[in-house]
Amino acid sequence: MARSTPGVTRQNLVEAATRLFSERGFDQTSTADIQRACGLNPGSGALYKHFPSKRALLEEIVRQHLAGVSESSRRAAALPEAPDEALPVVARLVWDSMRRDRAALRIIFRELEPFPDLLEQMWHGVLGSVYTVATEWIASGVRRGDFQVEDPAATASVLLASLTYYPILEALVGHTPGDAGEEAFLAAWTSQARLSLGLKVR
Repeated sequence: MARSTPGVTRQNLVEAATRLFSERGFDQTSTADIQRACGLNPGSGALYKHFPSKRALLEEIVRQHLAGVSESSRRAAALPEAPDEALPVVARLVWDSMRRDRAALRIIFRELEPFPDLLEQMWHGVLGSVYTVATEWIASGVRRGDFQVEDPAATASVLLASLTYYPILEALVGHTPGDAGEEAFLAAWTSQARLSLGLKVR
């Protein structure tokens, strides 16, 4: 029988819920399961000292994921101007951020359909950070004359969609697009990004 653990924190509960929701699913995970995973007595009600409901835990998982996305976007805002230096930095920032939140990604793509408000919150958070930063970086390159792009926003969308598909597929099914290796995919993505930006492929 699990024993009561007074030292369990709000973040301990979030981490346990993230793991269980990603492994079992939201509906298949009970508050007792989450408390048990933290070493708490299932019937103690200790979870409710931090969260009013299981849904509130889900909301916190989404909030923390968006905070991580925002932080990665903030770091990307300081990208080198030279495309040859910036493109690998972009790829690594995006992939590292998504892989750190692999369990959260599984929850977001598998468990949020019954919660359209959380889906909207998630989408607007990503749109307002990742896509905005990428679009502005491309637009700045166009203004400097470095890039030959008619629609910076659409180009940013295409480049980010192709880049993020790799870690998304990896998180959801354990495979990569075409089972391509990481370095081979990044090399091909960089070449395609250069073409999309109107740069010569070396």
